[in-house]
Order: sequence, then structure tokens, then C-alpha cells
Amino acid sequence: MSTLDTTAPATATMTYLQAITDALRVEMRRDERVFVLGEDVGAFGGAFKATEGLFDEFGADRVQDTPIAEAAIIGTSVGAALAGLRPVCEVQFADFVATGFDQLVNVAGKMHWRTGLAVPMVLRLPSGGGFAGGPFHSQNPEAWFMHAPGLKVLAPSTPADAKGMLSAAIRDHNPVCFLEHKHLYRRIKGEVPVGEHLEPFTARVARAGEELTIVAYGAMLHLALEAAARFEPGRVEVLDLRSLVPLDEEAILASVRRTSKVLIVDEANETCAAGAQVAALVADRAFSDLDGPVRRVAAPDVPIPFSPVLEQQVLPTADRIAEAARELLAY
Repeated sequence: MSTLDTTAPATATMTYLQAITDALRVEMRRDERVFVLGEDVGAFGGAFKATEGLFDEFGADRVQDTPIAEAAIIGTSVGAALAGLRPVCEVQFADFVATGFDQLVNVAGKMHWRTGLAVPMVLRLPSGGGFAGGPFHSQNPEAWFMHAPGLKVLAPSTPADAKGMLSAAIRDHNPVCFLEHKHLYRRIKGEVPVGEHLEPFTARVARAGEELTIVAYGAMLHLALEAAARFEPGRVEVLDLRSLVPLDEEAILASVRRTSKVLIVDEANETCAAGAQVAALVADRAFSDLDGPVRRVAAPDVPIPFSPVLEQQVLPTADRIAEAARELLAY
């Protein structure tokens, strides 16, 4: 008679950055079709060292340095995916993806509708502010790609999710934009399953509560948790979206129905940001469950300043989130 194995899977403590590297290594060992390409991803190990060590293990054929040409990087990835490979390309800063916009949105995103062919590629996008990078190295462009049919858009906030969702993205048959917030790379640590690990493209409840839902993703998840911790246990729920396309609408609606109030946090410029889609969803399908207005905390519609002092005034903070939550709880 067999017994149920209740042994917990082995884990290791990793930073967010180490979890990404681990996912790449695991998937490259598992599937010889997987290769990485981008500027300085080879012997140098990438601008943020996300590909460090991969060149030594897999060689130049599978860890390919490219020219400084994002359109060429993305276009090459599309061609490789159509030829049966599984490219993982890195745009050194998410801001620079604009020069490859046509290849991503009009070629990769629409290829299946035009030809019926799959485009299994991942575009890694180091994004976000908080490190005085200025207006050309601090953007959060995820909403650009949420608007483009055919692309999946992921933005994990923890090391375990970063590994599990990147591995799942590499195995997916669609082009995936994978947002990695630079502020998380070395600041966030956590337990990550060893070996193969997959996470679904769904939301998760990061903190349970009954009176208010805070919806966040990426680096904003940690600020939302910090803000929620300032209130009595059980009052504020925090929902981590993790995936923006597909958007886990049922998880959002279920949380709002439990709490009746919702605050949406988004680091991107407020107009047409990911949070706007969440707000529209709640207003359309959970209006009768609300006991207060749908509120948002986001960056104003200005470029991110170089000055750390000014940057702090532009980007959402735990204080701003807590203040908005307090006002909404009292509504």
C-alpha cells in the first residue's frame, strides 16, 4: 500500500535576479531549442548580470551577443521562433524597446492571425524607476503591450514567481513580454523551488483582508504590503496581479466582492496604465458590490526625473498608498 508523499519540495534562498538566471539555466538544460540573445548577454553576463555564467556553460551558439539594435534583436527572435527555436531576448532597458516596436507589435503579435504559426519567444524587459536612472532608463511600458493583441504580458514581484513565470513563458507558444523591475533585482530575496518550477499566469492573494483590496504588481506589490501592514490585521487585502495579459479578472472581482472597496497601485504614468484597465473592469462588473469609489495611486503624466528627490515625489510610495487606503477605509 503506497503512502502519500508530503515532503515539501527543496528550496533555496535567491534574489529576484538569481531566480531569473536560474530559470534560464534550468530551461536551457531542459530544452536545447532555448537560447538567449541581446546586448552584452554573453561573456559579460548582461548589464544587470542576469545571464552571468550561461556563456561558460552553453557557449556562444546559445548565448549570443548582438549589435545595439533592438529591432534586429526582436526581429531575429521572431524568425528563430518561427524556425522552431525558443529565443529569450533581452532589451537592456525596457525603455529601448520602442525602437523594436514594429517587430514586436506588428510582426510577433500578429503573426498567428496572419499565418496560423506560433511565435514562442520571450522578451525580457528590465523596467521601472527608483534608482535615479532618469527619463530614458526608468519607464514602465507594459501598458503599450497590453493594448496589442497577440502578446502576453507578465510582471512578477517575488523571486519564486520570477523563476516560475519565466520558465512558463519560455514554454508558452505565444510571444511574451516579461517585465523585470530593476529595483527588485538585488533587494528582494525569497525561497525558490530548486529545479523545474512553473507558475500559472494568474493573480494571487498576497495578504488577506476584509475591508479594502489593494491591487498591485511588480515592485508596487511590496509597497502595497508595507502600506497594508500599517493597518490592523484582517482589514486590508493585497492582490498581486502577476500577469497583466492574461488578466485574472475573476480573482480581481472575487477580492473586490469580499472587501467592497478597491485601491489600485501602478508605478507607470496614470493615464491608460494597467491600473486603468483594472478600474474599468471593477466599475463594469462589480459596481453593485462597491461601498466607495475606485481609487488609484500612480505616477503623474511626466517623465521620471533624474534627481532622486524629485523622483521620490513622482513615484508611488508606501506613505501615499497608506494615505489613500486610510481615506478609502473611512469613506
